[in-house]
Amino acid sequence: MLKEIIISIQSYAEAHRFIKKHRLWKWIIIPGLIYSILFIAGIILFWNTSNMAIEFILLKTGVKSWLDRMQESWLNFLFILGQIVLRLVLLLFYFSLFKFLFLIIGSPVFAYLSEKTESIMEGRDFPFNFKQLMKDIVRGVRIALRNLLWQTVYVLSIFILSFIPLVGWVSPLIALLVECYYFGFSMLDYSSERNKLSASQSIEFIGRHKGLAVGNGLVFYLMHMIPILGWLLAPSYAVIAATLSLLKARQKQVVQYL
Repeated sequence: MLKEIIISIQSYAEAHRFIKKHRLWKWIIIPGLIYSILFIAGIILFWNTSNMAIEFILLKTGVKSWLDRMQESWLNFLFILGQIVLRLVLLLFYFSLFKFLFLIIGSPVFAYLSEKTESIMEGRDFPFNFKQLMKDIVRGVRIALRNLLWQTVYVLSIFILSFIPLVGWVSPLIALLVECYYFGFSMLDYSSERNKLSASQSIEFIGRHKGLAVGNGLVFYLMHMIPILGWLLAPSYAVIAATLSLLKARQKQVVQYL
């Protein structure tokens, strides 16, 4: 798994060189701008609503009134730390919803970028087929909704875990790894569809090679630490890097693709 994660991380640098060499910037900038605008709007919305959500939870559970009665400094410290952890988990949950919405909207562009990358790398053409494009879009939407459902189940479980002192402190890290896996899953599935893997076969294949998905999603999230530029480049770089990582894995016989 570690080797696959390294392959996925290295593939982002290869994706940058690939984009420069083949002048794919228009396919990077346009979806990147849309993504950045939606991301900024979403963060503002989250920031304005998360305080109300946390306050509502604390009041309904009686935690806040109990702490007020106890008046213990160490309990207050744990309470503040718990609020930070809770906010991080909520942020990741919000981001998962936002991410899947964008994956559904951007499915046609991502499918094209993945196909274009493999076409150039392997020197073969994938003739344009509108019927096939629609099938790819429908499949992308179905996979995104399927992943959203399972990820929501996991994140809600992690959310409950975050209320447990000490143990709950690792919940943001667990939530992040889940986020990375399911995002990378969606990026890798475009290649699976093109290589005639059914949805169930793709789920099984990526499940056996989680490192490729986790590594792809991890760099995608790290790119968000670079304001504007990182947000602009992250989505399209992710799908190209995912395609390159699968090709590289096949060449190095890390995975048996078909």
